[in-house]
Amino acid sequence: MPPAHPLDTTIAVVTPENIAFEYQLAGPFRRLPAYLIDVAVRFGLILAIGLFLFLLGIATQFSIPPSFLAASMMIGYFLISWFYGTLMETYFNGRTVGKWACGLRVICVDGRPIDGTRAVIRNLLRIADLFPYAAMSQLDPEIPPVFLIPTGIVGLVCTICTRRMQRLGDLAAGTMVVVDERAWRLPIAKVEDPRAAALASFIPGDYRVSRAMARTLATYVERRAYLTPGRRREVARGLTDPLLQRFEFRPDIDPDLVMISLYHWTFIADPRDPPPDLGPLAGHSPLAKDFGKAAANTSTTLPIGDEPSTPTNEKDENELVVAEIIENSVPNTASPGGTP
Repeated sequence: MPPAHPLDTTIAVVTPENIAFEYQLAGPFRRLPAYLIDVAVRFGLILAIGLFLFLLGIATQFSIPPSFLAASMMIGYFLISWFYGTLMETYFNGRTVGKWACGLRVICVDGRPIDGTRAVIRNLLRIADLFPYAAMSQLDPEIPPVFLIPTGIVGLVCTICTRRMQRLGDLAAGTMVVVDERAWRLPIAKVEDPRAAALASFIPGDYRVSRAMARTLATYVERRAYLTPGRRREVARGLTDPLLQRFEFRPDIDPDLVMISLYHWTFIADPRDPPPDLGPLAGHSPLAKDFGKAAANTSTTLPIGDEPSTPTNEKDENELVVAEIIENSVPNTASPGGTP
């Protein structure tokens, strides 16, 4: 008999950059309060529409045909009942009012945010998850049989029996409901590379790191010690390419150096501290525009009649930038697996 595995509500999602994130799945009894809150919100919106139409009728002395008011009420009821969850989850990062209040969020099974198509699929199939329906006439014979109470047994059984705790709508849409970790913390890692603080001083002050990016930075710096230099660059390149354009950095700066510099800027640097000691990098810049100026200055021709200056063994400004900021950081094309 195989050994029984302990019940675990966490699931690991590996991104294309080979970075694993762990999410805590939301079970059916944790999702029930969120669903009840959303039902109350939908009911409140429907009442608000009915009150608005009633006041509109009073203001117009009921000159508007009652059939028009009734049709408007039915259309509003239909739109709110079927598209409330779709619109909220699409434009509010997988959250509805109930999920936000209960700290839950809908994401794709691969960790990506939910999109509109998946939100439509999972919400349209909600009616199937609420089967079977119990008629209120069973409680009181005088109640018309058109009033039904959803039991949600189908969705409950499906959630319990699936590994990701997915109901039918989640299975069809490829989504899952997770606990939104608002109080996520990781210990601050020590950045020993002295170039990180220097390069971090060139990051624009108006740049804001999102919560997802902060978590990615923390996970990367925590695990980079277990990666080879070539693997670090491979993992970091997909994340830093858009940042190089955003920061206007030179495109040949080591992606690993950009990641640890951004980590230093996000978690370690304090705006109240004095500017860092740039050491040998003082007076030089990794910005692409400064590199262009340095290259232009070195290519300036001498006036006619002047004698050329005596060549020196010192590197020009362009070479200093390369030597001090990027040297020993740019991947070695001859040996990709070698040390930086």
